[in-house]
Amino acid sequence: MLKIIGAILILFSTTWAGFEVSRRLSDRPKQLRMFRYGLQSLETEIMYGHTPLHEAARKLSSQLPKPLSTFFASFSNKLTTMNTTVKEAWETSLKEIWKTTALKQGEYEILQQLGENLGKHDKYTEQKQIILALTHLEREEEEARDRQHRYEKMAKSIGVLTGLFIIILLF
Repeated sequence: MLKIIGAILILFSTTWAGFEVSRRLSDRPKQLRMFRYGLQSLETEIMYGHTPLHEAARKLSSQLPKPLSTFFASFSNKLTTMNTTVKEAWETSLKEIWKTTALKQGEYEILQQLGENLGKHDKYTEQKQIILALTHLEREEEEARDRQHRYEKMAKSIGVLTGLFIIILLF
């Protein structure tokens, strides 16, 4: 009886691990799409709404799902309450939410580079920087979608099969 319970626990834990890897693979393209949407909205607010950066970020925090809403709320809060630069507020807000995302280091560098250029230039140069970041994020999203289609089912299957393999080895 104890062996059966142990086998079920092993199978459950390896299957869960496979599904967790699969979830992260499917979350990455969604989060990249949300970041792209957020940056497009930020560009619109800056260019056409003539909205200050902290106000645009506050508006976006109420329109976007987590973790982006948390990011933009923190960014807006840091700009209004702390004596900090836009770059520092952007970077610390990005670091705060990064562990909760499924994004990779390449996306972090793209977003960090955008943060370095925000608030330094006129709105047309900022628009170009946002468009450049959007282009890079679009490329990353395509790559993430490709990885998702390629490896999502395999991750689930490997989780189940690893559990079965361990059970066979133990018995």
